[in-house]
Amino acid sequence: MTTWASGLAAAAAAVAWWRVVGAGFGWLSAGVALLFGGIGWAVGGGWPAGLGTGAALVALLLAGRPQWSTIALLACAACFAAASIPDGGLVGTLSGAMLLGGVTTEMLLGHWFLIDPTLPRWALKRLAAVGGIGVAFDAVVIGVDADWGGGVVVWAFVVLAATTLVLMVAVWFALNEPSYPGVMAATGLSYLAILTAIGAAVSGRALLDEGTSLLGADALGTFGTIAFL
Repeated sequence: MTTWASGLAAAAAAVAWWRVVGAGFGWLSAGVALLFGGIGWAVGGGWPAGLGTGAALVALLLAGRPQWSTIALLACAACFAAASIPDGGLVGTLSGAMLLGGVTTEMLLGHWFLIDPTLPRWALKRLAAVGGIGVAFDAVVIGVDADWGGGVVVWAFVVLAATTLVLMVAVWFALNEPSYPGVMAATGLSYLAILTAIGAAVSGRALLDEGTSLLGADALGTFGTIAFL
């Protein structure tokens, strides 16, 4: 969960810096990062996760001031990443954060565009690109240490990762449609991408040996619960 919150906070910091939306999106994105990171802290994220939770709360309160909100969100992302590294390693934390943070923030921002379709679409396309790159990056990281004799779990990981990548590419091309339905289609596709991205993260990490796992057992169990719900 701290990996997910780290990616979410980093992507939200980019959106705040771009200043394409108002304080409302800052409240939403910081609130989600606060929720996810707070869960990670509660299940054993340690003091770095506690600092990240505090930084997310500060970002929530400063959502109306983009510069300060950006700084708070970056601090939040760094703290949650620090909480994830002992279990996932630096590379595994970065790949998971790119995958889950990019896809989730793209979906959240897409809903904001449904409220105001006149907003520029380049922000959504950048987040879709981050999510797509994150899928490939995470698949390579997992592939290095995965137990490819895992049977049905192997197929689940391959199918879910490939589907997530296809969905993010579809989001990109849907945003090239100049009419309003293009954003609607992109947002709907991003909904599906979140589900498949969580599934890819869970099944991929299930292929790893305990000693090389990119996520701790508590975090993996939490991811599995969310995927089931």
